[in-house]
Amino acid sequence: QVQLVESGGGLVQAGGSLRLSCAASGRTFFSYPMGWFRQAPGKEREFVAAINWNGGSTIYADSVKGRFTIARDNAKNTVYLQMNSLKPEDTAVYYCAASRFGRLTSDQDLYNYWGQGTQVTVSS
Repeated sequence: QVQLVESGGGLVQAGGSLRLSCAASGRTFFSYPMGWFRQAPGKEREFVAAINWNGGSTIYADSVKGRFTIARDNAKNTVYLQMNSLKPEDTAVYYCAASRFGRLTSDQDLYNYWGQGTQVTVSS
Protein backbone atom coordinates (compact mmCIF):
# COMPACT_ATOMS: atom_id res chain seq x y z
CA GLN A 1 0.00 0.00 0.00
CA VAL A 2 1.11 3.53 -0.75
CA GLN A 3 -0.40 6.63 0.81
CA LEU A 4 0.16 9.99 -0.87
CA VAL A 5 -0.16 13.48 0.59
CA GLU A 6 0.20 16.58 -1.58
CA SER A 7 1.23 20.01 -0.37
CA GLY A 8 2.44 23.33 -1.73
CA GLY A 9 -0.66 24.59 -3.47
CA GLY A 10 -1.92 28.12 -3.10
CA LEU A 11 -2.79 31.38 -4.79
CA VAL A 12 -0.26 32.93 -7.16
CA GLN A 13 -0.33 35.63 -9.80
CA ALA A 14 0.07 34.81 -13.46
CA GLY A 15 3.74 34.44 -14.33
CA GLY A 16 4.59 33.23 -10.84
CA SER A 17 5.86 29.89 -9.59
CA LEU A 18 4.86 27.18 -7.16
CA ARG A 19 6.41 23.90 -6.15
CA LEU A 20 4.12 21.04 -5.24
CA SER A 21 5.31 18.15 -3.12
CA CYS A 22 3.87 14.68 -2.74
CA ALA A 23 5.00 12.70 0.27
CA ALA A 24 4.57 8.96 0.02
CA SER A 25 4.48 6.26 2.63
CA GLY A 26 5.30 2.67 1.86
CA ARG A 27 8.50 0.75 1.36
CA THR A 28 7.88 0.18 -2.35
CA PHE A 29 7.53 3.85 -3.32
CA PHE A 30 10.94 3.87 -4.98
CA SER A 31 9.83 1.27 -7.54
CA TYR A 32 6.68 3.06 -8.73
CA PRO A 33 6.36 5.50 -11.60
CA MET A 34 4.70 8.65 -10.27
CA GLY A 35 2.44 11.11 -11.98
CA TRP A 36 0.80 14.47 -11.48
CA PHE A 37 -2.72 15.11 -12.74
CA ARG A 38 -5.08 18.05 -12.40
CA GLN A 39 -8.78 18.76 -12.50
CA ALA A 40 -10.18 22.19 -13.20
CA PRO A 41 -13.74 23.13 -12.24
CA GLY A 42 -16.23 21.58 -14.64
CA LYS A 43 -13.55 19.62 -16.47
CA GLU A 44 -12.27 16.07 -16.42
CA ARG A 45 -9.06 15.19 -14.68
CA GLU A 46 -6.10 15.39 -17.04
CA PHE A 47 -2.51 14.26 -17.15
CA VAL A 48 0.22 16.79 -16.32
CA ALA A 49 3.54 14.95 -15.91
CA ALA A 50 5.03 11.61 -14.93
CA ILE A 51 8.41 10.26 -13.89
CA ASN A 52 9.82 6.76 -13.89
CA TRP A 53 11.09 4.93 -10.82
CA ASN A 54 14.60 6.39 -10.77
CA GLY A 55 13.89 9.81 -12.25
CA GLY A 56 15.70 9.02 -15.47
CA SER A 57 12.67 9.47 -17.72
CA THR A 58 9.87 12.00 -17.70
CA ILE A 59 6.86 12.85 -19.86
CA TYR A 60 4.72 15.97 -19.93
CA ALA A 61 1.44 17.19 -21.30
CA ASP A 62 1.96 19.59 -24.19
CA SER A 63 0.23 22.35 -22.24
CA VAL A 64 2.94 22.38 -19.55
CA LYS A 65 6.10 21.48 -21.49
CA GLY A 66 8.87 23.96 -20.86
CA ARG A 67 7.11 25.41 -17.82
CA PHE A 68 6.70 22.48 -15.40
CA THR A 69 9.34 20.06 -14.15
CA ILE A 70 8.70 16.80 -12.33
CA ALA A 71 11.36 15.31 -10.07
CA ARG A 72 11.62 12.75 -7.30
CA ASP A 73 13.80 12.03 -4.30
CA ASN A 74 13.45 8.37 -3.40
CA ALA A 75 15.49 8.83 -0.23
CA LYS A 76 12.79 11.21 0.98
CA ASN A 77 9.86 9.30 -0.57
CA THR A 78 8.82 12.52 -2.27
CA VAL A 79 7.93 13.62 -5.77
CA TYR A 80 7.85 17.27 -6.80
CA LEU A 81 6.24 19.40 -9.45
CA GLN A 82 7.97 22.71 -10.08
CA MET A 83 5.57 25.02 -11.89
CA ASN A 84 6.91 28.18 -13.51
CA SER A 85 5.31 30.83 -15.72
CA LEU A 86 1.93 29.92 -14.35
CA LYS A 87 -1.19 30.86 -16.30
CA PRO A 88 -4.79 31.27 -15.15
CA GLU A 89 -5.65 28.12 -17.11
CA ASP A 90 -3.36 26.16 -14.78
CA THR A 91 -5.90 26.71 -12.00
CA ALA A 92 -7.00 23.28 -10.78
CA VAL A 93 -6.77 20.74 -8.02
CA TYR A 94 -3.50 18.90 -8.51
CA TYR A 95 -3.20 15.23 -7.61
CA CYS A 96 -0.20 12.96 -7.40
CA ALA A 97 -0.53 9.28 -8.17
CA ALA A 98 1.53 6.10 -8.12
CA SER A 99 1.40 3.28 -10.62
CA ARG A 100 2.03 -0.37 -9.75
CA PHE A 101 2.38 -1.22 -13.42
CA GLY A 102 6.01 -0.23 -13.52
CA ARG A 103 6.11 1.71 -16.76
CA LEU A 104 5.93 5.40 -17.45
CA THR A 105 2.45 6.32 -18.59
CA SER A 106 0.05 9.24 -18.91
CA ASP A 107 -2.96 6.92 -18.65
CA GLN A 108 -4.61 7.71 -15.34
CA ASP A 109 -6.41 4.34 -15.40
CA LEU A 110 -3.01 2.72 -14.83
CA TYR A 111 -2.42 4.61 -11.59
CA ASN A 112 -3.47 2.75 -8.49
CA TYR A 113 -2.86 5.14 -5.62
CA TRP A 114 -4.00 8.76 -5.41
CA GLY A 115 -3.56 11.64 -3.04
CA GLN A 116 -6.35 13.94 -1.94
CA GLY A 117 -5.18 16.85 -4.03
CA THR A 118 -3.95 20.38 -3.47
CA GLN A 119 -5.57 23.51 -4.89
CA VAL A 120 -3.60 25.77 -7.22
CA THR A 121 -5.19 29.08 -8.17
CA VAL A 122 -3.54 31.43 -10.65
CA SER A 123 -4.94 34.94 -10.81
CA SER A 124 -4.70 37.11 -13.92
